[in-house]
Amino acid sequence: MSANISAAISCPSAGASNYGAFTNAREARLAVRRGEWDSHTSGLAPGYAQGNLAILPEALATDFLRFCQRNPKPCPLLAVSEPGDPMLPTLGEDVDIRTDIPRYRIWKHGELAAEVSDIRDYWRDDLVSFVLGCSFSFEHALIEGGIELRHVSQGKNVAMYRTNIQTVPAGPFHGPMVVSMRPMTAANAIRAVQITARVPAVHGAPVHLGDPAQIGIADISRPDFGDAVEILPGEMPVFWACGVTPQAVVMAVAPEFCITHAPGYMLITDVRNSDLSLA
Repeated sequence: MSANISAAISCPSAGASNYGAFTNAREARLAVRRGEWDSHTSGLAPGYAQGNLAILPEALATDFLRFCQRNPKPCPLLAVSEPGDPMLPTLGEDVDIRTDIPRYRIWKHGELAAEVSDIRDYWRDDLVSFVLGCSFSFEHALIEGGIELRHVSQGKNVAMYRTNIQTVPAGPFHGPMVVSMRPMTAANAIRAVQITARVPAVHGAPVHLGDPAQIGIADISRPDFGDAVEILPGEMPVFWACGVTPQAVVMAVAPEFCITHAPGYMLITDVRNSDLSLA
C-alpha cells in the first residue's frame, strides 16, 4: 500500500476526496475491520457494489423481506443471511457483517441507542442481515460518463432527505421514502437517468428531478442525513431512492431491536457493478 493511501486511511481529511483510495473491495473491508478506515465510503473501491444494512430479529424478517419486495426502488435486495450467521459469502470473500462496515447504528424501540464501529457485542443468534443496493455503486459509472458529483469531489457524504413519498406497507413496516440528492445540469441529469436506469439492483433511475418541495423537502440546504452540497446556477437537484429508507421505517415502526449502517457508511462487496447492469 502506498504511503499516500496509508496516510488517508489513518486520518481521512475533511474535504478530501475518498475517490479511488482503495481499488480492491476486500482491501477496503479489511481496513475497515482493522479500524484503519472510519469515514464514509463514497468513492471507495470504484467499480464494486456497496450495500446498505438492516439487521432484524428473525421474528420480523419475513415481514421485512416482503417490505423490500414491495419497495424495490429504495430497498433492492442484494443478500439475506441465515438467522444468527454473520457471514455473507454471496457478497465476497470472508464478509463479516459484524465488523466490515465503518459505522453502525443500534436502535431500541425506534430510538437511536448507540453508534459503534463493531457489533460483535450486540450480535444475537436470532438476527437476520439484509444488505440492500446503494447508490454509491453507480457513482463510478456517472463519473466515468463525465458527470461531476460534487460530494465526491469535495470528500463529503451524499445529502439524504426524508420525503412525503410513502412506501408500500408490509406487516408492521411502513414509513416515508428517503432519497439521496446530486446536483446536475439538465444535460447531465438526462445522461444520469440513462446510466442509472441500467442498474435497478442499486436503486436504478431517479425518482424525482427538480423542485424538492414537490416531494416534501422544505429546505434543500438542510439534509436529514449526510452533508449539504451547493446547487450552482444552471443546476437542478436530482433525487434517487435511498437505502437509508429502512432507518426512517425503523423510527416509524419502533421494533424492540434493530441494527443498521450509519448513513453513508456502507458495506463494500466483491460484487462488480458491471455484474448488476442490465446492459
